[in-house]
Amino acid sequence: MAHSRQERQSRPPPAAVTAQPDDHFDSTSRCGFRGDVEGLRAVAVVLVLLFHAGVAFVPGGFVGVDVFFVVSGFLITGLITSELKRTGKVSLLRFYARRAKRLLPGAGVVLMAVLLLTVFLLPKIRWSDTGWDVISSGLYLVNWRLSERAVDYLAADTAPSMVQHFWSLSVEEQFYLVWPLLLLLIARSVRRLRAGSTHDIERPLLFGLALVAIPSFAWSVYLAGTDPERAYFITTTRMWELALGGGIAMIVGRLGRMPRVVAAASGWAGLAMVIASAFLLRGSTPFPGYAALLPTLGTAAVLAAGAAAGRIGPAAVLDNPPLRAVGALSYSLYLWHWPLLVVAESRFGELSTAWLLAVVALSALPAWLTHRYVENPLRFSAVLERIPARALRLGALCTVIPAVCALALHQVVTWPTGTSANQAGWAEQADTAPRGAEVLSEHPRDDPRGAPVDRVPSMIPDPVSVRADYPDVYSKGCHQREREPEATSCIYGEPTSTFTVALVGDSHAAQWVPTLQAVAAKRNWRLVTYTKSSCPMAEVQVLSRTNGRPYPSCAEWNHNVLGALTGDGHPDLVVTTNSDYRIVRGTTRLPVPEGDRAMIAGLRASWQAITAVGVPVVVLHDTPDPGTNIAECISAHLTELTRCAFARATAQPAVGPVQVEAAAAMSNVHLVDLNDAICPTDRCAPVIGRVIVYRDSNHMTATYARTLAPRLDAAVAGILE
Repeated sequence: MAHSRQERQSRPPPAAVTAQPDDHFDSTSRCGFRGDVEGLRAVAVVLVLLFHAGVAFVPGGFVGVDVFFVVSGFLITGLITSELKRTGKVSLLRFYARRAKRLLPGAGVVLMAVLLLTVFLLPKIRWSDTGWDVISSGLYLVNWRLSERAVDYLAADTAPSMVQHFWSLSVEEQFYLVWPLLLLLIARSVRRLRAGSTHDIERPLLFGLALVAIPSFAWSVYLAGTDPERAYFITTTRMWELALGGGIAMIVGRLGRMPRVVAAASGWAGLAMVIASAFLLRGSTPFPGYAALLPTLGTAAVLAAGAAAGRIGPAAVLDNPPLRAVGALSYSLYLWHWPLLVVAESRFGELSTAWLLAVVALSALPAWLTHRYVENPLRFSAVLERIPARALRLGALCTVIPAVCALALHQVVTWPTGTSANQAGWAEQADTAPRGAEVLSEHPRDDPRGAPVDRVPSMIPDPVSVRADYPDVYSKGCHQREREPEATSCIYGEPTSTFTVALVGDSHAAQWVPTLQAVAAKRNWRLVTYTKSSCPMAEVQVLSRTNGRPYPSCAEWNHNVLGALTGDGHPDLVVTTNSDYRIVRGTTRLPVPEGDRAMIAGLRASWQAITAVGVPVVVLHDTPDPGTNIAECISAHLTELTRCAFARATAQPAVGPVQVEAAAAMSNVHLVDLNDAICPTDRCAPVIGRVIVYRDSNHMTATYARTLAPRLDAAVAGILE
């Protein structure tokens, strides 16, 4: 289940189909309703719900969003082109009014519910982020916010947003902001060229569609291969999917003349492609790119074949009352199920698949109530249909109210933080009162002052802002992200000092920057940092922690950094550490014992290159791994801090023995272990000396790291003597 949960969070939730301005649209049918399309929605949303519930046999259930994009493009483009052919123009006012009354009331209700659930059920540390997420969701820009968060290493350990699923709504609304304008522009150009006639407009419209779809697909393929985390969210890699559905809508009349047997065969093949994609794709699959062709072309085949195939096609399965009922509810069901899943796991911890399925089932109740008493009355309102401006005003109201409430929630968190009692009390004592590791004895193992307790009089940093208590190498821009191979550095301490210390490694090395800053300031040393996300200083090929694929920029960064450490002007001392990594040789992931041996060899090779030029290496034993987000736990249990303690025996880092063995018997390589001052007792305390120890699930706060400076100073002094 742990793997399943990680995969569910790494592949964000798609939103249910939103393009239902008129469920009775069908450009090939006089009565207008296509039950197979409604049933196709049901199949897609069921795949998504099973995926989010951690059902192992549908690892690619996220493809439901791609089905919805194609269906959305089919329905919306069909409405636009039908109006163009009938009247020669498109009423943009009525188009956007239909979008507003269809989407915004239900979305507004859910966004308000999210804010209430946040206040009453989520820890305060998550309030500010949720507030901004709700604002960006209401403005249909959250996909860009999430795309930045996806490549932000500092956000990698944060809990999933309660409105993460609004990203696909954002993609659609950004697309439909310009799509009708493009089609209208093409239609007007055709009318001018043909003296007012819009007969046979399909070819120009298809040409315009190709201008959107082909570059978007090419960009999707490229970015999915080079930056898959960002590619998943952004609008430009998804436009081709919506355009694909639009293309089917433009030629659906001709497709209706297909031989019935051919149409049925292609429709069944398309449905099989959709289902197969949910079983064959994985969360680690670069997406969308080429992989998205399987569900999207499958969906297009079902849409294209439906009218001609009749009851011998997929409609025989899709067009039945139960599936149509689920399909009709899909938008509301999706809007509700994801926030409830996030809240449930926040309150009760990681849930089993059975419990997650129960939460999904429970979400059907608010979904039905929203559908029955909010969506449908407004959607079918004769007044709003007759006066589109009122629908737009209603939509604006449904956007503004949650946004204002979300901004208020953000301010509730941020305004008190700057003048909190905790921080004010600490500031008065900062010069004299021991804090953090300073309260521990010289030999801190089993020191009762480092034991877990339920309550402390104050905490620093404030639990609400503890996630921001990280080293300034991030804000200064010298901590390299995964795609950046340059040996970028920050310089601290005395710039003209004759003694230079270099700190090198991944984020577990970067967490020691505040410690070394204090040591450098005391000794008038020059401190140079070379750090990179998820990249140890080792001559070995590691797998990226972000996408599980080989990480070539790490090897390139190592080469560049070793050049700086061993060339002219090399430092006088190198300090390094790293977290645990999975190792790859070629395209083969090595099993743990063999991977550990490869890591030992890689560490030794790098250290040997440095000591060969006469520079000693200090290896800091990696810090204990809590295995849970300590900052969020503290925020949720301010008076029961012992619930956030963790066992020392199971928290010892997996890389620790590797570091010990690699350093053993190596000349001029020294292992320093300060973990007794980080976890003094058998159960590691989340707060020691009123200082929060961890800012997430595996990195120390900058404040606590700074209190370790005297201990590191003493250890380094002993090595240099």
